[in-house]
Amino acid sequence: MQQAPDPHRTTIAAPATPHGTGAVSLIRISGPAAIRVADLATDGRVSNQTFRCARHCRVTDSNGETVDDGLLTVFPGPNSYTGEDCVEFTGHGGILVTREVLARFLACGAVPAAPGEFTRRAFLNGKLDLTQAEGVMDLISAQTRLSLRAARSQLEGTLGRRTTVARDDLLETLAHLEAWIDFPDEDIDPQTGTLLVSRIQAVLATVDSLLATADQGRILREGVRTVIFGEPNVGKSSLLNRLLGFERAIVSHIAGTTRDTIEETINLQGIPLRLVDTAGVREAEDQIEAAGIQRTVRQIEAADLLLEIADASAPKPVEAVFPASPAIHLRVLNKTDLGEHPSWAGIDAVRLSCSNGTGFDVLSDKISDALHFNDVDWGEHAVAINARHQASLIQARAGLTAALDLLADPSNDVELAAIDLREALDALGEIPGRVDTEDLLGVIFSTFCIGK
Repeated sequence: MQQAPDPHRTTIAAPATPHGTGAVSLIRISGPAAIRVADLATDGRVSNQTFRCARHCRVTDSNGETVDDGLLTVFPGPNSYTGEDCVEFTGHGGILVTREVLARFLACGAVPAAPGEFTRRAFLNGKLDLTQAEGVMDLISAQTRLSLRAARSQLEGTLGRRTTVARDDLLETLAHLEAWIDFPDEDIDPQTGTLLVSRIQAVLATVDSLLATADQGRILREGVRTVIFGEPNVGKSSLLNRLLGFERAIVSHIAGTTRDTIEETINLQGIPLRLVDTAGVREAEDQIEAAGIQRTVRQIEAADLLLEIADASAPKPVEAVFPASPAIHLRVLNKTDLGEHPSWAGIDAVRLSCSNGTGFDVLSDKISDALHFNDVDWGEHAVAINARHQASLIQARAGLTAALDLLADPSNDVELAAIDLREALDALGEIPGRVDTEDLLGVIFSTFCIGK
């Protein structure tokens, strides 16, 4: 849903830089009265200013006293971020001075912006589609090079274009089908039915290719849930500390030191790993340790990647029984600096030492290879859908497959297939925001930071 700017819409203002002390702060004003608000706060200097040229000015209070001085730039609509008149003031980055400048703009007629309201207005005014708006937040939240690349691709409109093309193709197909239904006496090409099916199948192929990126999208945004587990005192916490590069977990020779799970995130060759250090699995000696072991079991069940740690210098233990998990499983033999016990001979595992750091490059490569998340594997997959996109694509796929099933049997009523295709059309339209989704917009933009 896109609409022209509403002249009765309020004018909003908010800091576009993070809260706190810094060298500079930027306050953005957007709306029909943005220039007038800035004029009142700067003794009328803004209305005569050259557009898109930064100019030094003073923000003054109602008594003419200077609140702050800095650079002010005017971006007239529709050629601005929001599609409305925008004014940006860059001043000194103190907490109090930023608050006072904002208060002055509010006193001159602006109202505080809600989280994500600038980007929401950009969407409503046709400057961004909904996938690009979500890409803004993904770009801000990106923690690794690959997640940054995927966010940039989405912000550039890659996902929106692909879903829009698929929707337009489906719309044309539906129009042909409904013409076939409404004008049964017309001379229709006998191949029309086959052609319609092939077009639906082409749209279905696009939907399937986008759905295939769901796991990648989740991992780029949330990280690979990597659970470090094993028997007590084999070096699980030492491994966590080595991977992090600092002492996050307490390390002790006393078995059962770790009683609760510890989570931290690292960047491994462009992929975020959410490392989870767990309590050692053994017969619990008290209720607290038993609770920690139960949490370990739950973490294993929810993992994407399992790192099972064992002591290379000790005899190979009897295989422990762990809960079933579809996660990728890598075995790691620690304490190789103490020598390897003969019982480990021929066992496929990454051999390393948390004491002297040897073997960690091998572990990094092994994890990357196991996950298939290197540059070669990701080169053609710049689009990575999120959970909202996935839900809409699943709904679209259901409608497309139902229509194909109906069209495969000539005895079926083709009007039922048309209904399924309309549902698929609406689901595809929800992705870039080509349908009326007011409730959906409220959910999406509520996750944005104020000022964006």
